[in-house]
Amino acid sequence: MKKGFTLVELIIVIAIVAILAGAIFVAIDPARRLHETRNARRSSDVVTILDAIRKYQVDNNGDHYSAIQSLTEGDFYVIGTQVGSCDVECANQTADPSCVDLTSIGANYLATVPQDPKTGTAAMTGYMISLESGSVSVYACDPEGEGAGGSGAPPEIKVTR
Repeated sequence: MKKGFTLVELIIVIAIVAILAGAIFVAIDPARRLHETRNARRSSDVVTILDAIRKYQVDNNGDHYSAIQSLTEGDFYVIGTQVGSCDVECANQTADPSCVDLTSIGANYLATVPQDPKTGTAAMTGYMISLESGSVSVYACDPEGEGAGGSGAPPEIKVTR
């Protein structure tokens, strides 16, 4: 008598392993994890931008950075280097046609201007800024839904100081 596994036993074991792997893959939902990861990055970027703006303001006797000081209060502006044509829909607000360029705020405050991990470019970063009653708000333009496969309602990613 030879010892070993029969073909039927091997097929049954392979089928069980395949079913378990499939169940784990569905439970993990990698697409959802990617959406959540990019939203976490957007939240971090919004805080980074706002921290840089506030640090500049503290270091300059309360004066805003020149690109921010010239903003119209209550209007929304996309952050980026593009000249004109920045009037896009962002965070359910239509932005002003002019972008706000933060690239020369200084490396002490912002080494590089963050860009949206999915849609951002240097010309249009995917982030928006608004000046409201002396407070500055920074928004993420394109948050992704956090439901299964990104189908849920996207969260509002906004920080105001």
